[in-house]
Amino acid sequence: MLRYGLWAAAAALLAATSAGAQTASTGAGQAYPVKTVRLIVPFPPGGSTETLARMLSVKLSEIWSQQIIIDNRPGAGGIIGTELGAKAAPDGYTLLMGSGAPLTIVPGLHAKLPYDPIKDFAPIINAAAVPNVIALHPSVPALNVKELIALARARPDQLTFASNGAGSPGHLAGELLKTMGGGVRITHVPFKGAAPATLAVVSGEVSMIFTTTTAVLPQAKVGRMKIIAVTTLQRLPQFPEFPTVAESGLAGYEAISWFGLVAPAAVAPDLLKKIHADALQVLNTPDMRSRIASLGATPIGNTPEQFRAQIRDDLAKWARIIKISGARAD
Repeated sequence: MLRYGLWAAAAALLAATSAGAQTASTGAGQAYPVKTVRLIVPFPPGGSTETLARMLSVKLSEIWSQQIIIDNRPGAGGIIGTELGAKAAPDGYTLLMGSGAPLTIVPGLHAKLPYDPIKDFAPIINAAAVPNVIALHPSVPALNVKELIALARARPDQLTFASNGAGSPGHLAGELLKTMGGGVRITHVPFKGAAPATLAVVSGEVSMIFTTTTAVLPQAKVGRMKIIAVTTLQRLPQFPEFPTVAESGLAGYEAISWFGLVAPAAVAPDLLKKIHADALQVLNTPDMRSRIASLGATPIGNTPEQFRAQIRDDLAKWARIIKISGARAD
């Protein structure tokens, strides 16, 4: 009888400990998730942010046995969707596919925003880094960055460059090229996402675009655009034929984009830890790494602490570039 009593007490203690752990992770005494999760994408369908969000959500939904709904909320350079993510209920059932544009660039272009990129978000994991490329309409008579800069000097204000929106990494990549190219005058034309910006170049409405590899590679492969450079410091192993801007005469030029999961700041730490662990598991699978690499991107998978430090560092970096270039929220 005594032996049975000890066993029963131990079992009760184990059950209580297990229930307590579940309560700490969800705040509701249930394993997470028990219902559909919403993943906000602050840009239109068809761009790099949504592409990576869908790839990640498919694999996470398999682990969680719950559906993940992609909620596209474009507008104002990502501000609208990012604000929505910041103000969502902190229960883990609304996440944001954050990116460098609204979290680290836009704050340097606006004196006031409806969210604070540091205080209002809990970084979970940086999923991938995606290089930008410079892609021209085939009619633009330049085959490399040196020729492009020479053409811009010869035709001030006649060339135009598209970006995914005011304050996007593509916008700042273009401004950085203008500054490092000796102040050449190329007019910025912002769009509400990568898909409409790319279409504008394909149609000849705009001369060129600074955007991610995922947005323009399909068009370049069929000759509707020509890629003249990548914005990383080294050539991409997946696409070694594309030279870097740095090796094309602008030493030190670098402008890349990144995309990662963030949550409202008040989400429970144990829940954030679970989401990070599951997302990291997905990112470390050979299939996911291969699919990300096929887009010209690099899987990251850092810790929440490293992700937060990266956001802080990028905020300072882009603020300096904005000040030097005189870039504006057009």
